[in-house]
Formats: sequence, structure tokens, C-alpha cells
Amino acid sequence: MFLSPSRIALFAGASLLPFQPLSAQETTAETPAPAREHDDDYHGEIVVRAAGLDRLDVLAGTSVVDGDEFQRNIGGQLGEVLAKLPGVSATSFTPGASRPILRGFGGDRVRVLSDGLGSADASSTSSDHAVAIDPLVTERVEVLRGPAVLLYGSQAIGGAVNVIGKRIPLRPVDEPIHVDALVAMDSAADKREIGASIDVPLAPNVAFHVDGSYHETGNLEIPGYVASEHLREQLLASAEEEAEEGHLDEAEEFLESANARGELPNSWTEATSFGTGVAFFSGESSLGVSFGYYDTSYGIPGLHGVGHVHAHDEEGEEDEHDHDHEEAEHEEEGDVTIGLKQYRADLRGVLDLGDGFFDSLQTRWGYSDYTHTEFEGEETGTVFDVSSVEGRVELVQSRRGGWQGSIGGQYYHQDFSALGEEAFVPPNTTEQFALFTVQEFYFDPFELELGGRYEHSDVALVEQGQKRDFDTFSGSLGLAYGLGEEFRVGLNGSRAERAPTAQELFADGPHVATQQYEIGDSGLGIEGAWGLEAYLRGSIGPGVFRLSVYQNWFDDFIYLQDTGLEEDGLAAYRFLQQDADHFGIEGEFKLPLYAEGGWDVEAELRGDYVRATLADGSPVPRIPPLSLSGALDLAKGPWSLRGEVEWFDEQARVASYEEPTDGFTQVNLALGYKPLQGSDNVTILLQADNLFDVEGRRHASFTKEFVPLAGRNVKLSVRTSF
Repeated sequence: MFLSPSRIALFAGASLLPFQPLSAQETTAETPAPAREHDDDYHGEIVVRAAGLDRLDVLAGTSVVDGDEFQRNIGGQLGEVLAKLPGVSATSFTPGASRPILRGFGGDRVRVLSDGLGSADASSTSSDHAVAIDPLVTERVEVLRGPAVLLYGSQAIGGAVNVIGKRIPLRPVDEPIHVDALVAMDSAADKREIGASIDVPLAPNVAFHVDGSYHETGNLEIPGYVASEHLREQLLASAEEEAEEGHLDEAEEFLESANARGELPNSWTEATSFGTGVAFFSGESSLGVSFGYYDTSYGIPGLHGVGHVHAHDEEGEEDEHDHDHEEAEHEEEGDVTIGLKQYRADLRGVLDLGDGFFDSLQTRWGYSDYTHTEFEGEETGTVFDVSSVEGRVELVQSRRGGWQGSIGGQYYHQDFSALGEEAFVPPNTTEQFALFTVQEFYFDPFELELGGRYEHSDVALVEQGQKRDFDTFSGSLGLAYGLGEEFRVGLNGSRAERAPTAQELFADGPHVATQQYEIGDSGLGIEGAWGLEAYLRGSIGPGVFRLSVYQNWFDDFIYLQDTGLEEDGLAAYRFLQQDADHFGIEGEFKLPLYAEGGWDVEAELRGDYVRATLADGSPVPRIPPLSLSGALDLAKGPWSLRGEVEWFDEQARVASYEEPTDGFTQVNLALGYKPLQGSDNVTILLQADNLFDVEGRRHASFTKEFVPLAGRNVKLSVRTSF
């Protein structure tokens, strides 16, 4: 869903509460919101906001996915839900684990939030770890890019994704019962999924919520071979070499891997979630709590020989496949699968302070107990346990003339342990304290936004007694100029600093799920970045557009680099640090083409480009290529039809030991029907994605050489809200 500058207010700075949508029928936080019509697909004014601020244009790039667009893109993992947005890609490690990539940034530079707090999982630790958020019980997703997002913490230096749920009700329920549900199935993975939520009033000022979901798929159908052309050549060469040496069984296994096609092996998924919450309201004050449970299991695709077909020994010479005991042990362990569980409790409170300098005191707290187990065949491999607590407290200033804002503090503590032969990160604790403020000033037609954050981080190894501590300072300044109600131009500057994570500092061990041996560096320093972004948003005639151009200059950029060597039979990757530059441009444009006789026709264009270079002149690894997409939407009465073309350029600008990725084009169709006259409460959607069964691979994926995207996929979904 694209929002014009006259229809959206932006803020991602110091919010304690989740970003709250305000429809055209709703008012601001200072006035109780009237009842919303029971229309789950309302496309009026949506305001991405936080208490104390009406709009913060420091965030030049914000996208909201909800309604029909959310239904079209619904997937088992968050990365796939968002991958069509400008400036967004996905890790696409496996159908069961895919995390968003924003402007070429991933991992600990993109903060995934659940209603304004961290997702409290291990998804940023490794790309094979799933995000512990179920899209099936999500109301909408907000993608937040730009300098102001740094106020969410150093882990948001590249952006943030805020997933909005309803487990803690935001307002009293004004009907006896309200039900939302989504049911979907597809052909490429034999997907079957259902999610539903119920809201009821326990009293005039007490709202109760319960939700649940189930998701299951088989192995993914793909076009062509599992292995990329480059990997297939290596597998065939290895098969020939093994045959010449008389290892006929080994040669046959390499040959089977090279010729595997049509289905991605061990790519099944299964997930279940449950949640409940209650909220109490008294005037402008409220208090709510919730509990959630998420359980998922999924396979990690792989091919025999991956990680060994082109490994090198410590002298840089090619390994001769000596079939030592350690390699045979890896091969006998069977398919790698992952099972994870998360128990989560949340609290949200608002205390009305009256008409003084401060309008309200707001707080948000979350606790999570997370367990992630990697299985190797029938045997338990490595178990990751993560427990964490995060909280924010914020004083919201009353608006005085052209000035408003908020100040607050944040606390975060995480205990991380990994037990097993392949515990590549030692047990550690991370503790952070932060103070932040964001202020907004209006000098019509100018708007000025200021933000600042101080953060202290302690990262300690539990058993070794080793500890690193960091003090980081970040700030942002944005100036916007409005040309009437229809056009806005702005310039944002920022300085962001990020402390290295425990994994970047202390990793040292094999990780079978990713087929990597990761090596950290305990001497890594603070990563810093100066950022500058210019943007245009507005209308040209009936068309609505947004364009952003940005540049980041990194000091001591931290990245994971393939060394070309081998450790324990796996490719060795090392965390390195040097300066880097990131340049990018992204934009989108919507233009109504025809509106006569009940017909509405609209065209849409989206595109993005990122170029990232290290100080030594080499490319930053795994940067997505140039991508463009175009769509044509036709609607008449209850029917709608959308045709979409997505084009991804080849990525030939690659880091050392990184393979290029071929470009590809996919065509998608979607037919929608709303059977209830005059109501959007039921939407039936029939889709055909990748209509021409084209092979595609995402360059940002560590597994792109043997995990292609889905082939032709026919999908049917029904979304209701009553």
C-alpha cells in the first residue's frame, strides 16, 4: 500500500507503543477514538505515528503492508511478505526461515519489532533462524527506513520492521464479538494455513483478545535444477573426479545432487501459534497485558557435497576430498531440521498526566523465553536458548504552539547459550541502557526534526569471564519543506553508531545448518555511519510518487566474509571490519489511468538500487541487484484484477569467493472478489505467481546456489472480518 505525503505521518523514533493506525474516522491520542466500521480493508488515511508527535518526516522511506496487499503477499515468514516493497529483499535461506533485507542491510542492522519491541528471537544471529512472529495473526506490517529509526537502538542502523498485532487491545470493543480470519492454500508447496482472532468486551472498559493459527507445507516445487548452473558444474566435476579415483558410491551421490530438479528437498514447514491479551481503559489511561506462544519446525535444504565441492585447505590449495572421518560423520547425520519455540509476555501502559508540560507517561515491556534446536537426522545437534527482557519508558510532551516531542529510556537484557558440538557462539549476556529524545518544530511551511540517543552496551562471555563494553551516540536532523498540501521535499542527516554483537566478537565454531565455520574477532570496535538522504514525495496531477536518494559513509563496517579456506569440513567465514560506502535510490509511483462507467484502472511502478563498496574497493557481500516492478490494477464493482511484472537484474558485482547471480523476470496475476455488496468484510483472492515457471534466486541469500525461489504457484485465500 502506497501512502502519499498528505495521507501519512511518519515517526519511528522513540515510541513506546506500537505504531497506531488512525483511519479517517479516528482522531488523535488526545481524543477518544470513535468506533471503527467493521471493514478490515479500509484504505482511508493511515498515520504511522507515536505518542507526542503528529508527523516526523525524518523517516523519508516508510511503507505499510495491510489489507489486500498483505493478503496477496502472505507467507510463512516475514521476509517473503515484504520482499516486493521498494528497497526490501529477503534472506530466503529456506521457506521456513526468511528475514527482511532493507537497503542491502540485514542481520543486526535491521531490527524486527513486535508492536514496538524487539522480536526477542535468534533470527539476527544466523540466517537459518526463523523470525518468531506469525504473519497469519498480524494486522499489518510497517517497514521503516531512514535516519530516525536509529532511535530504536543500534540494531536498527539499517532500518526496522514493525509488525502490528492486536494481542493487547488498543481501545474498548464496541460490539458483542469481533472475528478476523484468513485461510489460504497453494500448489507449489501444498500449503494449508489458517489464522483467526476474536475480540470481546468483558466490561465497558475491558477488552479481551484471543488468536491462533496453523501453517503447514510440503517440499517446495521449483523450476529446473536445485543447484545453480555454477554449483552444478562443480558437482558434476566432483562426480567425475570421484569416479576416476574409484569412489563409485560417492560419485553417484554427487551426480544425484547435480541432477536433482523439480522439488527442493527437505524444505517442508510447520508452525502453530496462540495468543491472548486483555486491556483495561480509564479515560485516557490504559493498562494491557498479553501472552503468546509460537512453535515452528522446518527443514534445511541441502545437497550432497555442498560445502565440500570447492573447499581449500589452510595453504589455499584445493582439497582433494580425502574422505576423512570428520567429513563422513557430517554425511551420515542425515537431513538438518530445526524446531523452535517461544513463550512471550508483554505489558503496555499509558498514564494520563493532565494538562502540564508532559501529557502522558507511557511504558512498554516484554519478556521472552526462546529455544531453538537443530536436529541432524534423528540426533539433537545444537540447542540455542535465549531469554530476554526489554522495556521502554517515555514521557510525552504536550504540544505547545509549533513544538512537541518526547524523552525516554530503554533497557534490554539477553542471556544467550548454545549447547552442542556445533555451538559456534559461546554462552554470553548482552545488556543495554539507553536514553533518547525526539523533538519536532513547525515553522510553516518548514518542519524541523531532531533526535538523539545514547546507548551503553555490555557484552560478556559467561564462562570465560571475558567482557567488552561500548558507549555509542547517535543523532539525526531533518528539514522538510511543504509546497502546499500535495508536495514535500526534505533532507535528512544522521550519525549512527552500533556496538558489535556477541556473535561478531566471539563466534568460533561450525554451524551445520548454514554449512559455515564462523570466526569472530574480539577486537572489533564500534561501527559508525554518517548518513544523508534527500527525498521528494507528493502528487503530479492524479499521480502519487515517492523518491529517495541516500548515501551512508561507514567507519569500521562489520561484515562476514568467505575466506576461501575450510575448517572442520566447512567453508570458513570470518567477521572483518573496514570502512565502507553505501549508495542507494528507491521510489514508487501510482497513476490512475481510467475511471469511467464503474471501471477503475491504475498503474504502479516500483524500483530500487543499492551499491555498497568497502574501503579496499571490493563490493560488500550479498548486496541485492537493481530491481524494477510494474503492475496494472483493474477494478469494477466487487471484482478486481492485478497483473504484475517483477524484473531483477543480474548481480555480477560480487565479493571474493561470492558467485554472481543471474537476473530473472516473473509475472504474477491476482483475481479478487468481494461477495458482500457494499462491504469489504470478505475478500476471496485467486493468484498465479511466477506464471511462466521462471527460475529465480535471491543474491542476498547464503543458500542461493541450492535454494531457488518457488516455481509456478496457484494460490487461493479468503480473508474475513466481522
